[in-house]
Amino acid sequence: MLSKSTAAATLLMLCAACSVPWSQEHPRTEVNLAFNLESNLIYLPSTLLDGHEGRFMLATAAPATVVDPAFPLKHARRSVLTIGEKESLRFTPRRVPLNGVADAMIGADVWGKNALTIDYHSGLVTYQKEGIHPESMSLFQFTAEPMVLVSVDGVLLTAIVDTSSPDTLVIPSPREGRGTAKVSIAANDFGSIDVAYANVHHARIGNRLLSRFLVTIDYGKHVVGLWRDPRVAI
Repeated sequence: MLSKSTAAATLLMLCAACSVPWSQEHPRTEVNLAFNLESNLIYLPSTLLDGHEGRFMLATAAPATVVDPAFPLKHARRSVLTIGEKESLRFTPRRVPLNGVADAMIGADVWGKNALTIDYHSGLVTYQKEGIHPESMSLFQFTAEPMVLVSVDGVLLTAIVDTSSPDTLVIPSPREGRGTAKVSIAANDFGSIDVAYANVHHARIGNRLLSRFLVTIDYGKHVVGLWRDPRVAI
């Protein structure tokens, strides 16, 4: 399923990931997926949806996977996302126009009660059946969408971990626009950074900030883990 060049690149990225907290472990219950970061969005080119290639975006905060009506599916009520050579994940798709952004947005329903780790530096998403590896991580419990605590100008907010957002941080506000705010996450002070203000219920942290961390989401245990990645400059 992977070309020789993609397979070689994946091996190089696996070697580059050797400094992550659990790098010496090689559990058989994990599947590594190379991803592309395009316009600050995560796409999974090494996956197949009902046997077809496409532009599949990782949407960690979406409860259900949505598929563009133009994308061919075998069944209306059952689809399969193939990851790796032997792992097939079944889900019920929802048809929603995605206006060319993606053929599908892969949501939490695909991963079930398992965990995902996103290594932005190495360009890998790891599907973990054994759950989260909490070593050296700051842990946050959530009930619905994956969330973490964020300090914004000294005020603690719960922020949804949203990989379908290419932004830094979207902050609830009656006014819409952009500005600067002092932001701290998991005891890491990012100083004054560019943020967005919008009429939303919860703050949302996007890939421009998430990429400073190794991010793990355990959907079964309802835990998000953040590890400040020293390979990525603030």
